[in-house]
This record gives sequence, C-alpha cells and structure tokens, in this order.
Amino acid sequence: MTALTIDRINKRYGNLHILKDISIPIGQGEFVSLLGPSGCGKTTTLRCIAGFERPDTGRILFGERDVTRALPEQRDIGMVFQSYALFPHMTVAENLSFGLEVRKVAPADRQRRIADVLAMVRLEGYDKRYPRELSGGQQQRVALARALVIEPSVLLLDEPLANLDATLRDEMRFFIRDLQQRVGITSIYVTHDQAEAMVMSDKIVVMNAGTISQFGSPREIYERPASQSVAGFIGRSNTISGKIAEALGQDGYKVETPCGSIGATGPAGLSKGAEVKIMIRPENISTRSQAASGHQQGAGAEEAGSGENVLAGSVVNSVYQGSANQLAVKLGSGDRVIVDVNGRNPLEVGEQVALRFAARDTWLLAS
Repeated sequence: MTALTIDRINKRYGNLHILKDISIPIGQGEFVSLLGPSGCGKTTTLRCIAGFERPDTGRILFGERDVTRALPEQRDIGMVFQSYALFPHMTVAENLSFGLEVRKVAPADRQRRIADVLAMVRLEGYDKRYPRELSGGQQQRVALARALVIEPSVLLLDEPLANLDATLRDEMRFFIRDLQQRVGITSIYVTHDQAEAMVMSDKIVVMNAGTISQFGSPREIYERPASQSVAGFIGRSNTISGKIAEALGQDGYKVETPCGSIGATGPAGLSKGAEVKIMIRPENISTRSQAASGHQQGAGAEEAGSGENVLAGSVVNSVYQGSANQLAVKLGSGDRVIVDVNGRNPLEVGEQVALRFAARDTWLLAS
C-alpha cells in the first residue's frame, strides 16, 4: 500500500528551477531518505510534503487524498527539525502537550499519550525538566517524542542529527530507526550523510541539482549505482576504463582495458565497443604478495573459467585505520586502486601484489 506519492512536482524560485519533475512512491511504514549534497533540492522536497512550500506543478498524495494545496496542519504530519525547535520556557511535558492542546485532545488522554511517548523514547522522569537541562541527544529525543505524540500518519525529519557529535550521532541513528520500526510510521528523512542513509533506510532517493539520480534500496544503490556520480557519492569506489569486447550471458561482459581483459557485471543490453567504467568497491578486492601468489606483471587480467579477475600492481601508499589498512596500489596501466586489507597483516610500500576480485563484485557504468 502506498502511503505517500510525490507525482512530478516542480518548484522554481525566480529563475532557479529547484525541483524538476520529482516523482517518489513511498510505501506504508517505509523509511525513505532524501540524500544529496547541499542545494540538491532535498529540503525543498520535504517542505513541499509538509506544506511549507507549494509546488508550481505536480501533486502530493497522502494515500489517495490530494494534499498539494492543503495547509500543514491539515496534513497529519509530525516534524523533527535540525535545531530541535523546543520551546525553552516550557518543560518537556509542556512541549509535548502543546500540539495535543492545539488539537483539543482531552486532558486525561494528553497525560496518557505524554507518558507513553516518553517511555517510548526512554525519557521517563524527564517530564518536568526544561530543554536547557537536557543534553543534545535528550533534546533530540524530546523533539522526536513531540512529533510522535500527536500520532501522525507521516513523520518528516530534516537533518535531525546534524548538530550532534559523531558518537551520539551513531547512537541516535540506531535509536531512530529502531523506534520507527516499532511504531511502524511512514518516515521521510533528509540527510547529506551517506552512512546515515545507508544504515537507516528502506529506500534512498539520491538527488542532484533538483533531479533524482537514483531511487532504490541501500544495497541496490551501493552495489548497482546508476551513474559515476552516484557511485562516487555513495561510499568509496575504484574505476577502470575500458570497452565492451563481448557479452557473456544476460548481465556478464568481457571488457578490454589497459590492464587486460576483465570479466564484469553490468546492465543488460550494453553494445560491443561501448566505452564503460568498471566500478569495484575497495572491500571487494583481496590482495596477496606477488611472490606468494605467483602472479606476474603482464599476465592476463581474468583467470580462465574462474570468474575471478587478477591484476598485478605495486603498493604506493598504506594508511593504518585500526582494524584495516587502506592501500593505494598502482597498476601496470598507471591506474591507482584503493584496497582495504586486514590491519594485522599490512603490505609494505613498494611490495608487488596481486589484486583479486570476482566479476559479480563489479558494476559497469557509462563512461
């Protein structure tokens, strides 16, 4: 069941075309992140959903109800802001009660709802405290409780963790996601943090310059990005240039590169001779000392019949990162590849290595 539909909305501010034919279907109970760099249109999209902005064209539906021109208070939404937006002169309970009073909820029901939601966000006993007496994480939980206490059908969150330190931000990611799953509320979350979107979301909308670059699950977007820009924005990736030599089944290809022939996976229908980039994530590459592997510089890149690619190179940089070392390896072609290896068994700068990766762990992108 679709809980919310954004249907071809456009928004301009003067000569600036901020949103360009944005369409997003959001299922009941889904957690969907709007992800992209500053100025990509994600906050404007959220403000259109909330009713703070009105799209110039297109529609916004809550279920089957068209709310495109409805006021914010007519949309049955809860909102969590980056700044928390708590009333400093009110206690926690008074902050939570405010929206209920506006909605004319009976006093007894107000008290029950406030007690329930404080328990939900693990703030029992904090009802008489003022915002200044709370930590940043506690204030954020109060802001979340205030959005939920009115029992909205849709929860909107505008970069709510941006003002928290790294440790607390990690904790709150899991807290919000766990709470959302327990409540089962449809949620739209704005962020520029890729890790945040990956950890928290059922679906991610990657936005750039007012358009949608890709819409899909975190796994789809990470493993099968739609473009080089998406691949570069979501996590770290290596790319090697080449041309399609032949198709191998529905989504397999042999690609000729300066490193030799590489077996790769890509979208169906790529033509022979098409210029492509082979994307490989650093964690999908294994390394062995060339002396140990027996692989020699200049040997074929793909081992016949194995589905595994082998490239020779030399370590030009090594950065210790605790549980892993990040290596920069220079290939015979001059390309540099980033590889993650076990921090306990680091390879030395200057060491000759063989890099191994499976065709299924690559993805072809238009060059």
